[in-house]
Amino acid sequence: MNLVNFNPFKELDSWLNSYNQSLATEGQKGVLVDWKPRVDISENDAQFIIKAELAGVPKEDIKVSLDNNVLTISGERKSEVEDKKHHRIERFYGSFSRSFSLPENIDESSIQAENKDGILTLTLPKIEPKQKLKQIEIH
Repeated sequence: MNLVNFNPFKELDSWLNSYNQSLATEGQKGVLVDWKPRVDISENDAQFIIKAELAGVPKEDIKVSLDNNVLTISGERKSEVEDKKHHRIERFYGSFSRSFSLPENIDESSIQAENKDGILTLTLPKIEPKQKLKQIEIH
C-alpha cells in the first residue's frame, strides 16, 4: 500500500486559479471585468493616508473625487493582450471603483494625490473638529 500525501487546499487552489484565469480570459474577449485595487488606509495625528495599488494604470486613467464626505477612486486598466499565445493571465483589466466615507475632520481643500511606482498615495490632512454643542446654563 502506497501512502499519498493529502493536501486539502490543492483542489481549492486549482479551482481559484482556473476561476481567475476565466475572468482574465473574459477580459481578453472585450468583456470588462470589475476588479478592486487593494488599498491600505493609515492615520497619524496630522493626517489620513490612503495607498491604492494601481500598477499598470496611467495617471490619466485614474479619477479621484470627493462628494459629500465620500472619497472615490475610479479608473480603468486597459488590456495589454495582443494576438499571442498566453500561458497564464492573472492580472485583472477593466474598470474599477473604490469609495470610502471620510470623517468630518478632513481639510478637503488640502488633499494631495501622488502616483508613483504603481501606488496612488492620497494624503488627507486633518483639521480641528468643529465645536461641539455648547451647553448654556439656565438662570
